[in-house]
Amino acid sequence: MQLLSIKSLGDLRLLSSTTTNRKREWANCSMRRRVAILACASERNGYGSGREDSTTSSFQSRSHTYALLKQQMEVAAKSEDYKEAARIRDSLKLFEEEEPVLRLRRLLKEAIADERFKDAAKYRDELKSIAPHSFLKCSSDATTLGIRVQVRSIYIEGRSQPSKGLYFFAYRIRISNNSDQPVQLLRRHWIITDGNGKMENVWGSGVVGEQPTILPGTSFEYSSACPLNTPNGRMEGDFEMIHIDKVGSRSFNVAIAPFSLSLLGDDEGNSV
Repeated sequence: MQLLSIKSLGDLRLLSSTTTNRKREWANCSMRRRVAILACASERNGYGSGREDSTTSSFQSRSHTYALLKQQMEVAAKSEDYKEAARIRDSLKLFEEEEPVLRLRRLLKEAIADERFKDAAKYRDELKSIAPHSFLKCSSDATTLGIRVQVRSIYIEGRSQPSKGLYFFAYRIRISNNSDQPVQLLRRHWIITDGNGKMENVWGSGVVGEQPTILPGTSFEYSSACPLNTPNGRMEGDFEMIHIDKVGSRSFNVAIAPFSLSLLGDDEGNSV
């Protein structure tokens, strides 16, 4: 066994600092291995395995890994395994620092705030190249014939099961009548697209069991949800409405502008 000679307090501090740094480096390596193992497992399960759209697949794989880490931390916390929960929390922090989309979003935001517009353009172009869909916000706002529709979506971690390929998103909608005529909402139409590009059309009568009448200067709000089998997707659609102050008036469609369903969210707030 080799003994270290500690001649002074300074040597002791240096040894302590070196040991601490080595422990930190080992911990960081361990976290990186954890993230890498999860990412590889995701790819084996079909996430990120296609060559035709490798950029989108890679983003799906990283998002799946992120969801698994968050789920594992929640399970550890509920079982009061706080040591494991803390380790997974640190892995999440490391993941958030190194995940390309989150990192580029952060750099882009900082560059704009500092008025470094050349850097901002570079980060924007990089972000477009690796995740073009990430520019679609988790909110949208559109007005048709004086009827304004605002939407905000959010990922519901507690109702999602990423290990089973289930991602649960909630959204809140505010419909404001800024026209001078009362309207009634008759039907809804949604176009839902998952992260793999699979599209589904959904039609239904009214919303949340109602066909609300919205008077001029008032609004109607409701919340609903959409489960997906991918950690990202998008929704858009329209409401069929009718002016109720005129007999025999024809119905018209009010646009619901596209918005993102994203596990990673965006930089905006969570309220409509």
